[in-house]
Amino acid sequence: MADHHAPTEAADHDADAYVHGMMPIEEQAATWALVQGLFKWGSLAIAASLLFLVIWFQPGGSFFGGLIAGVVVAVAGWFFLKGGKAASH
Repeated sequence: MADHHAPTEAADHDADAYVHGMMPIEEQAATWALVQGLFKWGSLAIAASLLFLVIWFQPGGSFFGGLIAGVVVAVAGWFFLKGGKAASH
């Protein structure tokens, strides 16, 4: 059976020294902003590429029709995604 160790004085001191909400989170916030940006712009790139390829390779489709549709979606998406809400914190 496992031994249950009594808390040591060092562990008690560490637990008492912790203050909720005082940990700096700048790195986590920057990483999360990077991940959101990659997902946002990556999704737009995938959507525009898929539209281009689908219209190009469909029966009776054309390269230029797909290119125009893909560029229109990319430009419209860029305008919608570049403006965002300001950070609230």
